[in-house]
Amino acid sequence: MSTQSTPGIDDAGTTDHPSRSDGFVRGMSSAIGGPLGDHATALDRPAGQERRFWTAVRIVLALACLTLALHWVQKSPCQDGAWQNNVQYTRFCYTDVLALYYAEGLNEGKVPYRDHPVEYPVLTGYFMGALGLPVHAIGEGDPSINQGQWFYNLNALVLGALAVATVAVILALRRRRPWDAALFALAPALVLTATVNWDLLAIGLAAFGLLAWARKRPAVAGVLLGLAGAAKLWPLFLLGPLLVLALRADRIRAALIATGTAIAAVVLVNLPAARMYPENWDRFFELNTTRPIDWGTLWYIGRYLDGKVGNDPGQLGPFEWLNANIPTLNTISYALFGLACLGVAVLTLRAPRRPRLAQVAFLVVAAFLIFSKVWSQQFVLWLLPLVVLARPKWGAFLAWQIAEVCYFVAFYGELLGAATSRPVIPEGVFVLASTFRLTTVVVLCVLVVKEILHPERDAVRATYPDDPDGGVLDGAPDAPWTDRWRRKDTSEPHPEPIAAT
Repeated sequence: MSTQSTPGIDDAGTTDHPSRSDGFVRGMSSAIGGPLGDHATALDRPAGQERRFWTAVRIVLALACLTLALHWVQKSPCQDGAWQNNVQYTRFCYTDVLALYYAEGLNEGKVPYRDHPVEYPVLTGYFMGALGLPVHAIGEGDPSINQGQWFYNLNALVLGALAVATVAVILALRRRRPWDAALFALAPALVLTATVNWDLLAIGLAAFGLLAWARKRPAVAGVLLGLAGAAKLWPLFLLGPLLVLALRADRIRAALIATGTAIAAVVLVNLPAARMYPENWDRFFELNTTRPIDWGTLWYIGRYLDGKVGNDPGQLGPFEWLNANIPTLNTISYALFGLACLGVAVLTLRAPRRPRLAQVAFLVVAAFLIFSKVWSQQFVLWLLPLVVLARPKWGAFLAWQIAEVCYFVAFYGELLGAATSRPVIPEGVFVLASTFRLTTVVVLCVLVVKEILHPERDAVRATYPDDPDGGVLDGAPDAPWTDRWRRKDTSEPHPEPIAAT
């Protein structure tokens, strides 16, 4: 059967209607007349599909811009840098971008790594310098300029562009399901945390890396993922899912190319700072090695429970003991993450049908956050594009976003309490919010695992024949040696791709 594509409609398939395929949206649509009717055939024709796709693109990109504008307004009370009376906490507008402009010496013209150690991976440090040093030079020539405000707004503009570009990548990967990108564009977490730090730099690069892989350009994908990993560590975790999926599909050469070019990109970006300023370059690794249990993590919840289970006076509970023994905490945290990755690898090899790349990638990054000793408020952004690609269903997504909003508010209560030395909210409330956030991420993981084991429940596979993000993996048969590993496929037969006319 021919699978020649119609321009604008990939794989000659029909586009998805969310009110038909998503149970949550179908239920909510009853308030405005119900789901799209069976007789709306004009939109199912190629020309109608093309019009519908570009309509969705315009609307979703506009929604993303609106969300980022709301974020800018939400952060506006802090933009002048005059943080008096703890306004950065009472107005929920704290951002590392502005705070570190001064803390990292950019306001004094210091060059990252050369003149000052930086607590982030090198590409983030380079990015800070590339925007901060010109702002400082302009401010030196015109003292009336508020350098911090200029620096923040310039970062907000560039990071916002990267967020919009990420939405565009999701649209490009989901031409049959363009409304999936609205999950990212409308996410409350994006409103609250988009410019808390420079995470959108890594997210944008990683998104383009996934797009390059989907377009069967493994070398380019590796370079982009490597650059993303040089900005924040987590994008390098995506190489593991690529390798395991490629092993199952007998497409290991492409995955090795991507991995090799990613490693080369990381090395080349790190090399100048590592060779010339090794101590300042090592600050990121030193900080992560010595850092104790941070707010809101699984380990923080455990420390709170230590004080509630009746330990003997003067005796440390197990989590408090780990906080006092950081090397052991590091070992256990990394070991649990490694075991989770091993479990995901076994799932990938044994699933009745080869999982999609986004599903496996989401599970790996989520596992890292679940077992990490640090889970900063903006780390929610790491999961946003992955969960949209892995499980584009509104119900559980909104529950997770509500949990993130609750955590955000509770976290600022903790920050204000620490700044004033007076509790603002009971510690138990913050721990409850942390547990709610952790639980919703675990639930998302369970739901993704269920859809891997029962691929007939996968909304993306109901629209695409296999894996639209898979690149060389898309439509590839499994390697013969995997027959003895795989569970029996009990899913319903998948239809052949519809031929284009």
